[in-house]
Amino acid sequence: MGFLGALGVDPRNIVFSSDTSEEQGRQFGKGRGTVDCCYPVKCISGHYGELVFGQKQKLDVLLSPMIYNLPSFLSGHVAKSLTCPRVMAAPENIKAGFIKEQDAFAEAGITYASPFVSLDEPLLVPKQLFSGMRDAIPGLTYEETARAADAGFRALRDFSDRLRKKSREVLEWCAREDRACLMVIARPYHMDPGIGHEIEVDLQAYGYPILWMQYFPIDADLMDWAFGEDVRAGHIKSAFDIRDVWPSSYSSNTNEILWGAKAAARIPWIACVVRMSSYECGMDQPTYTPVQQIVERSGTLFFSFQDLDSTKPSGSVKIRVETITHYLEKYAASIINRKKAAAPPGCPLLPRA
Repeated sequence: MGFLGALGVDPRNIVFSSDTSEEQGRQFGKGRGTVDCCYPVKCISGHYGELVFGQKQKLDVLLSPMIYNLPSFLSGHVAKSLTCPRVMAAPENIKAGFIKEQDAFAEAGITYASPFVSLDEPLLVPKQLFSGMRDAIPGLTYEETARAADAGFRALRDFSDRLRKKSREVLEWCAREDRACLMVIARPYHMDPGIGHEIEVDLQAYGYPILWMQYFPIDADLMDWAFGEDVRAGHIKSAFDIRDVWPSSYSSNTNEILWGAKAAARIPWIACVVRMSSYECGMDQPTYTPVQQIVERSGTLFFSFQDLDSTKPSGSVKIRVETITHYLEKYAASIINRKKAAAPPGCPLLPRA
């Protein structure tokens, strides 16, 4: 929104597809899918179909960038911040299903724009966006693209800062009240209700605050309290160094998943970690064991949903949610006390005496 708004596009004219749903896939994606074992990638055909065929007013441009790498708070502390190659290539993959017999975009009078973008290399982004969008937006100049890219990055930073601030407020409340919260460790697309099946919503209904690892607070005082001893002892180089648990730090979301496990293990009021992963996710499979070990060795409860796909087994999810909340009710207080006893003094989440 920040990028397009800076280009002069009225926000009222920017349309996003709705949350993923089985109905969306049946109505708009049927017959246009491509072969891919990644469920989140397969879902995109339904989103494309909704944008092309399900709008009251015709779209002019369908923008679906191929994102090569992602901005991350771990950048500079890890080898790279690359996206999953399946997700990166998905726009071209799914596009093929819409042009294999006839060009559905051209027939609808829609220009398809899929710029290749390296979001973790901001100096490259204006050139990449200009190259990939100048045919879709007549009269577009490199200078306006560069200004708009800056505005987009500012909007993204502001959004992340707001959510991290809210997460800190949640943690401070938990620390002040000595109450348990849960951290969800997952990929960003699991925030989509159709992909993550709103499992975190079911858990929150039992009164437990939910933190997503992507928006965990990274304030200097909290990071020094949680990781400072390891940094000073030379085990890690910074609070964001994951080489002690994950030497192959090339994938952005994978890096953050491992870091999230480390952070959850150190915060006393995170009494439980819930891990989500989609069916047959090749990027996630090598991380299952280290994430579980990091969390459980701290005494924190760990539960995983490792096979999420298009089917939501409501009965099974309900039973597992009830199991999680049962163990939290039984053990959360003792988990918090043990983790507090092992934590350094002077926690910045607690009010000063």
